[in-house]
Amino acid sequence: MNFKELNLMEPLVRALDSKGYVKPTPIQAQTIPLLLDEKDVIGIAQTGTGKTAAFVVPILQKLQERTNGLRGKNPKALVLAPTRELAAQISESFEAYGRYLNFKHLAVYGGVGIGPQIRTLSHGVDILIATPGRLMDLMNQGKVTLRDVEFFVLDEADRMLDMGFVKDIKKIASSLSVDRQSLFFSATMSNTIADLTLDFLKNPIRVDIAPESVAVDKIEQCVFFIDQYDKNELLVDLIKQQNMNKVLVFVSMKYKADKIVRVLEKAGITADAIHGNKSQFQRTRALNNFKIGKAQVLVATDIAARGIDVKNIGHVINYDLPNEPENYVHRIGRTARAGEDGTAYSFCAAEDRNFLNQIERITKRKIEIADHKYHSLRAKNAEGKDAKPAPRKMRGERPRGRGGSDGRGNVRSRGRGNARGNSGHGRTSRSGGGSSRSMRSGDSGRGRTRSGNSSGRTRSRR
Repeated sequence: MNFKELNLMEPLVRALDSKGYVKPTPIQAQTIPLLLDEKDVIGIAQTGTGKTAAFVVPILQKLQERTNGLRGKNPKALVLAPTRELAAQISESFEAYGRYLNFKHLAVYGGVGIGPQIRTLSHGVDILIATPGRLMDLMNQGKVTLRDVEFFVLDEADRMLDMGFVKDIKKIASSLSVDRQSLFFSATMSNTIADLTLDFLKNPIRVDIAPESVAVDKIEQCVFFIDQYDKNELLVDLIKQQNMNKVLVFVSMKYKADKIVRVLEKAGITADAIHGNKSQFQRTRALNNFKIGKAQVLVATDIAARGIDVKNIGHVINYDLPNEPENYVHRIGRTARAGEDGTAYSFCAAEDRNFLNQIERITKRKIEIADHKYHSLRAKNAEGKDAKPAPRKMRGERPRGRGGSDGRGNVRSRGRGNARGNSGHGRTSRSGGGSSRSMRSGDSGRGRTRSGNSSGRTRSRR
């Protein structure tokens, strides 16, 4: 099947063709005809499956058919997205696919001034893409009218609920006409989302594409058992010795993202961070730098990374494992898109061991273990309370009696808690019969000496 067979109008086919899109993805092939037939739809699909075009294209066609391209003042279509990055990318899709039509679209979100958004709304827009918080601000100020909305899209509904937007969504939906067409997209189908669909959708048809296990199976994965204080050195070694060019690194905390950027830049690796404490200008600049290759590495938190759709990401590295196993699938799904190869590395400290167990249960597969010079038996074998996160203020600190300073300038050596494995100092390999990856030891010149073998290590500091 190609797009022409979906009964799309010529300006849309031409726009798709100019982007190099000829054949629809499965979510597009199934969803577009339903929306053109004015059905409500629930789409269960991962990011990277082409779901944005699956609603953007038919919305543009229906608007053109109903208005003959004439502009209105109030929005005729409303798309809600959980993050500003996703809202901006949906806006770019309306721009790309609607380039030969005469509709005006606007993305509104926080982190930027509300004044320009209000002025644009006052001149009239046909399609409004919004995050719930900023849209609520505009509604409370009386700056936007939603009574003429004919198409309502809720994108990444599961993430919306995780971020606590359910009350805002219900209030926004109550402002819409009951005579509308609605579409929900979600990576998962929880009971809460099912309840929402009963409130907002009329006899919806469910389209289920690419279960999570299938998406995960396309990606080469392995886990590095490691202590917290070795993560920075392993990250630098991996990026340098495997010549990684476009790397997305996930961390659990905003402050940690900035810290890792400093570590990477000190090692001569260009990097930028994207998280909730960054302004919209900083986030947009960081994302653009990553897209064009000016930044080799983008370090992100989960919420900030939702909606990131960058081509040719070769590696995703989970510096911290997510505490929700579903987020692992979302994270590594940023690589291996559109048939490309992709690799996901995960660093697992002892206190992350339970998180790894949950991930392996939800993905229904054991993640291959990497054999490397920082290998930690303590992390690999952690059980019970040792496999649970430590209090935040203790995370990443060097345990007493396991190397490092005791706070009085005395240097302690580590015992047998950490084994380097049998790969030696100069190699990282993946166990389990797979391919091996060489790593030369780059551990010199930073005021630290390493000695010993798998029975222990001694560190000294200047």
